[in-house]
Amino acid sequence: MDEVKQLVTDIKNGKLKPIYFLMGEEPYYIDRISDFIEETVLSEEERGFNQMVLYGRDVAVEDIVSNAKRFPMMAEYQVVIVKEAQDLSRTIEKLAKYAENPQTSTVLVVNYKYKKIDKRKALYKTLKKTGVVYESKKLYENQVADWIRRVLSPKKYDITPKAAQMLVEFLGTDLSKINNELEKLQIILPKGTQITPEHIEENIGISKDYNNFELRKAVGERNAAKAFKIVKYFGENPKDNPMVVTVSLLFNFFSQLLQFHGLNDKSPRSVASALKINPYFVNEYIDAARNYPMRKVSMVVATLREFDVKGKGVGANAVPQGDLLKELLVRILN
Repeated sequence: MDEVKQLVTDIKNGKLKPIYFLMGEEPYYIDRISDFIEETVLSEEERGFNQMVLYGRDVAVEDIVSNAKRFPMMAEYQVVIVKEAQDLSRTIEKLAKYAENPQTSTVLVVNYKYKKIDKRKALYKTLKKTGVVYESKKLYENQVADWIRRVLSPKKYDITPKAAQMLVEFLGTDLSKINNELEKLQIILPKGTQITPEHIEENIGISKDYNNFELRKAVGERNAAKAFKIVKYFGENPKDNPMVVTVSLLFNFFSQLLQFHGLNDKSPRSVASALKINPYFVNEYIDAARNYPMRKVSMVVATLREFDVKGKGVGANAVPQGDLLKELLVRILN
């Protein structure tokens, strides 16, 4: 995120590079940087003659180079944006020759999503000398809640740890989807608001009481009544609560409990660092570790592996998801 801020600052200050090669698994920042260049480098009057958007599926590298070598008309720069450039993955190395001596009056933006070029080859090495190579890496799940807070902070919003976790569990690590939902909340809620689980439930439709976050907590506390109530809801709403996601979350939780039992230093700060979790949730792990000794945790992990297979239809084709989840809870809690 800091690298993106620096890129944006340089572009705002007119420190432009002739090539911006934006690549990587996470498309969110690729789109953001590309859109920012598209919207700010040229004035509205200049764009008509000097801004061009190409698509990788429709052009060859030679077409990109040909357009990039044009001179701007009545403007200091021309902007050439290549979207979906990953469709040119077999021939993208041909861009290396242009990158050796790029047109200084052209700002060429290449959006190479979900992939990255070989850093051992000529194109990457040349781009590092003459342009900007930005690699947008996918965040790990435990990093997304912090990303949400960092996105909201400059816009004068805050969010509770539980609300952030609800978004992560419902939307995964897709930053674009999460940002879309956050923007909806910012339209509805006034600046200065701390976003709560109630806001998430009312405006996004994620239940604050019946979700994987609450199930994990109930299982950790050995609160059987609450846990069975939640999985009953999951069984009645299987499309919104796929079993594969529930089992995956519980598997990660108990795997972390195994790691917790092996820690020498069980102070909250050390636990949060070792397990890569928000300090807000440390007490849940401490309580769960009391309820599940290491031997029991190992058995639960093995059970979750078994039910992961069953949830995918192997050996349990005709068994409804709700019944499988109830059986899983019986095995875990007994």
